Amino acid sequence: MNVNQSAPPVPPFGQPQPVYPGYHQSSYGGQPGSTAPPTAYGAYNGPVPGYPQTTPPGVSRAPPSSGVPPASTAQVPSGQGAYGQFGQGDIQNGPSSTVQMQRLPGSQPFGSAPLAPVVSQPTVLQSYGPPPTSAQVTAQLAGMQISGAVAPAPPPSGLGYGPPTSLASASGSFPNSGLYGSYPQGQAPPLSQAQGPSGAQPPQRSAPQQASSFTTPASGGPRMPSMTGPLLPGQSFGGPPVSQPNHVSSPPPQALHPGTQMAGPPGQPPPMQSSQQPGYQLQQNGSFGPVRGPHPGYGSPYPGAPTFGSQPGPPQPLPPKRLDPDAIPSPQLSELPPQQKTRHRIDPDAIPSPIQVIEDDRNNRGSEPFVTGVRGQVPPLVTTNFLVKDQGNASPRYIRCTSYNIPCTSDMAKQAQVPLAAVIKPLARLPPEEASPYVVDHGESGPLRCNRCKAYMCPFMQFIEGGRRFQCCFCSCINDVPPQYFQHLDHTGKRVDAYDRPELSLGSYEFLATVDYCKNNKFPSPPAFIFMIDVSYNAIRSGLVRLLCEELKSLLDFLPREGGAEESAIRVGFVTYNKVLHFYNVKSSLAQPQMMVVSDVADMFVPLLDGFLVNVNESRAVITSLLDQIPEMFADTRETETVFAPVIQAGMEALKAAECAGKLFLFHTSLPIAEAPGKLKNRDDRKLINTDKEKTLFQPQTGAYQTLAKECVAQGCCVDLFLFPNQYVDVATLSVVPQLTGGSVYKYACFQVENDQERFMSDLRRDVQKVVGFDAVMRVRTSTGIRAVDFFGAFYMSNTTDVELAGLDGDKTVTVEFKHDDRLNEESGALLQCALLYTSCAGQRRLRIHNLALNCCTQLADLYRNCETDTLINYMAKFAYRGVLNSPVKTVRDTLITQCAQILACYRKNCASPSSAGQLILPECMKLLPVYLNCVLKSDVLQPGAEVTTDDRAYVRQLVTSMDVAETNVFFYPRLLPLTKSPIESTIEPPAVRASEERLSNGDVYLLENGLNLFIWVGASVQQGVVQSLFGVSSFSQITSGLSILPVLDNPLSKKLRGLIDSLRAQRSRYMKLIVVKQEDKLEMLFKHFLVEDKSLNGGASYVDFLCHMHKEIRQLLS
Repeated sequence: MNVNQSAPPVPPFGQPQPVYPGYHQSSYGGQPGSTAPPTAYGAYNGPVPGYPQTTPPGVSRAPPSSGVPPASTAQVPSGQGAYGQFGQGDIQNGPSSTVQMQRLPGSQPFGSAPLAPVVSQPTVLQSYGPPPTSAQVTAQLAGMQISGAVAPAPPPSGLGYGPPTSLASASGSFPNSGLYGSYPQGQAPPLSQAQGPSGAQPPQRSAPQQASSFTTPASGGPRMPSMTGPLLPGQSFGGPPVSQPNHVSSPPPQALHPGTQMAGPPGQPPPMQSSQQPGYQLQQNGSFGPVRGPHPGYGSPYPGAPTFGSQPGPPQPLPPKRLDPDAIPSPQLSELPPQQKTRHRIDPDAIPSPIQVIEDDRNNRGSEPFVTGVRGQVPPLVTTNFLVKDQGNASPRYIRCTSYNIPCTSDMAKQAQVPLAAVIKPLARLPPEEASPYVVDHGESGPLRCNRCKAYMCPFMQFIEGGRRFQCCFCSCINDVPPQYFQHLDHTGKRVDAYDRPELSLGSYEFLATVDYCKNNKFPSPPAFIFMIDVSYNAIRSGLVRLLCEELKSLLDFLPREGGAEESAIRVGFVTYNKVLHFYNVKSSLAQPQMMVVSDVADMFVPLLDGFLVNVNESRAVITSLLDQIPEMFADTRETETVFAPVIQAGMEALKAAECAGKLFLFHTSLPIAEAPGKLKNRDDRKLINTDKEKTLFQPQTGAYQTLAKECVAQGCCVDLFLFPNQYVDVATLSVVPQLTGGSVYKYACFQVENDQERFMSDLRRDVQKVVGFDAVMRVRTSTGIRAVDFFGAFYMSNTTDVELAGLDGDKTVTVEFKHDDRLNEESGALLQCALLYTSCAGQRRLRIHNLALNCCTQLADLYRNCETDTLINYMAKFAYRGVLNSPVKTVRDTLITQCAQILACYRKNCASPSSAGQLILPECMKLLPVYLNCVLKSDVLQPGAEVTTDDRAYVRQLVTSMDVAETNVFFYPRLLPLTKSPIESTIEPPAVRASEERLSNGDVYLLENGLNLFIWVGASVQQGVVQSLFGVSSFSQITSGLSILPVLDNPLSKKLRGLIDSLRAQRSRYMKLIVVKQEDKLEMLFKHFLVEDKSLNGGASYVDFLCHMHKEIRQLLS
């Protein structure tokens, strides 16, 4: 089943039994529960058996209570800071408090293996000594000399991570590095220690807390799950499995029974001084409930919401003091169970946060326009809204690079291992405030080019000899300036008309192409659209055909048109098919449409020329009549078999006969098993997963489609495929032609009109209306020293330099990798020029040119200072997703991890200031590389869960291949937005929180989006008023789980949420279907799959674990 489909109803859960994790129990559905597979990195998340947990001296532990702690002050032993101010490692993400609290010396073991890192992030904003270049994540080894923590000055505002002190991670050892530990079979978790004095009652499922409870983490105890009552291990859901495109679920909590709570010491909670940024509700790290550290942009909680973990009591500053790690009593290693020796719990707030980095970039770079006049400038992040002023380099909306400062030599590039690549989106749509590229018409002579390398005139060309000649900036050839193009130079050597000519002053512009740039030396005809509709039993029964014919009547008024044209120049044609093809004559002179049937699918031909492709306005009446008749004509069909390749062949032949380029819109429902060319068999085999033959699942099962695609490209025939499968349709094979012709694939599994109508209609409208370049060829030229060697995207290549695209739209990117073939010069830098030759929607032949100048460096530090992590991840994902076609998935994953470790180890060795081996040091602009790379490794293509279908994986694989940087950013690290935290009257988007279950509060509602899916997660104890405002029902239990449309209610909260959803959908290239998920509902597993910082059920590591694993890999490389 798919995200596009509502889940089948299942019986409500029975009463949960108080069963402990590790004991087998039959599931709710009566089948044995599935167990989570082994995790990716053994040493970092092994199970921890029960072990004694001792309390720090001077701290008594009370039995659980949900009340507010009494106000009497606890005696703090002299010389010790209050216990439990910040969770682990005393570093907070977000605004830090002025007083640095120290942890009590407790029973914290310091093992012999590398401990988990704690982050200290200096940035150039800091006022401590010379500006460091890197963010540092420090992890201290036992017995290592650790400098005592100095009393820090308050960090400058905007700083994401705590002060640059090197602190021992004084937290207890937490099992599984995170939320949930697991226990061996037959051994119950040590609940009594976590709960309080012996004799405490076994845990009961407690009601959701309303009072704010002050809790401190037990030394070594597991962190509380932030939601009551998830499923226990060994229990599975009743009802059929839920399968979605791009989704797997994360593990159920295992450490404590739901509702158990660890109470802190009675007495006054530790004082906290407010930070210099007002309006933040500071939370105690380790408190029960929602966020663990403040998030940028949040004021107080939603009025009336339970404030979990808030800090009562007036702030009282404590004298800062040095913490000597050697004074912390360390138990004898022999007394500890083996797993506990190995690690300390890392505080997730002390490691680089994507949310903080995005927020900082918005604050620092969102207000000023990005002016492209300076060579090698790194643009703002894709998540920042900014204006671009073109002053000679292409806008980052058209080209983004992995690095804007590239090594001068290939040896240096090999040493760093940073891929040099550009993600190019030649026809990108611009915001209304930015002007489209100017169109330059040089008349008969056409655009001016270099005689040797054929590069087009651009701002970097050097005019010499008084303007009579110019030197090419790409190959240094000296060319004559034609008399009609001559102009004098000013005193600086620039042409006096430089600012009047777009090609001499702008980074992006278009030339009108002459007849020499056209096929057969004649100007092209306007393109055509052919709608090819599957009318087999499945398509008729689901209501698809009726819906589509109804929609096409109005949609044909919105075909793309050029500039201010009255009507579109595009002609349209119609074909229906099952086992045979039906062509329709819709000539304007006919009273009724005529149907012609071609049953010889093995030798496809087009039975009519005149009257097949027509102007919409001229043939309006006949087209409307046809669209009314099609659903009736096939209403009683019993034909279930379909053909596929002959349909594409027919469309291509029709375009060939009409001598024009165009696009086929194919609406298809089933595996083409009818006897015909391109016939397929069902080869879906899950047993191949994790074997050497897994790659065959991604490869097409026949070469016929590659041959067909090649013919389509030669004709300029682009194919967009809309799939409506109820079972396996072999997306890997069916998507070959769309992929190689520059088309798109849309997939609506188990299509139902009532649930999927809005999504399908929206995608279709957008697809028909978008501006497309037809019959396109793209070439990327570079200055001497580097060359384009590899290309990724939806296109065809018949040679090593030309990217051929039957169609290219504003959403598609082509990713290009560069390698050195000579030494580069620091003075002159490196240049790229992307030239796209295409036919516009009006049939005009054009050249679109984008130029970009990059810096070159002889120092590795300059390379690392000018990288763009989002673009790097975009490239690495595409590289990996192509790799699975030829290599086992495990090999592809290992390659990614090794490359990332080499990049970071090279930085550590050559650019970072000397420090102990226990520190993980990340370059400032690459500090998110580990978290993002882990998301790629955990994605469905590289690590599928049991319920991800082969078709889903093939679909996502081809989708990512042509995604731009903004799309891969949100696809791999989804946005999680709390809905009730920001004021209702606020029109701006609520600030996001990190994608982890620890950030969810069961008193709140969250919106999660990843560019393809939208979820609303509703916490179990959300206020009744909020439920009423959003869903129009009086209680949480009455909300329909899996709801896909929000009721339209006349209140501010409902309007705000619906407005937010509309604005998110407008930002994405595909319509995101909404799914409402209730806490502890069966659909929650699907939602949790997108909480990418957590461990996933299919063995994907959590962010913390992966960071530790990366650290280990880097240390191995360095040693």
